[in-house]
Amino acid sequence: EWTKDEKGQFKMAEVPGSEQVFECDLVFLSMGFLGPEKTLIDQLQLAADPRGNVKADFGAHTTSVSKVFAAGDCRRGQSLVVWAIREGREAAREIDRFLMGSTQLP
Repeated sequence: EWTKDEKGQFKMAEVPGSEQVFECDLVFLSMGFLGPEKTLIDQLQLAADPRGNVKADFGAHTTSVSKVFAAGDCRRGQSLVVWAIREGREAAREIDRFLMGSTQLP
């Protein structure tokens, strides 16, 4: 069952007794992105935005924690895969720059 919390974020809860079994040969699961894992954000003490995504500087992908970078859905929220690919490439470039002092990545 989907409900919204006090911040307006969707939360999923099990409905007791609603389980069903379907015999099949192959199953494809398509699940919506509900945001980054809060456990990881809490453990790393990362700053998050009001929607629960990791706060990271646009273009640099640096977070509130030194040496931790964020890109894609965990930074911007659910979006198109092409944005995640672009941000992953940008983050790789910025991580290379951070580690090496410069980068030749596009």
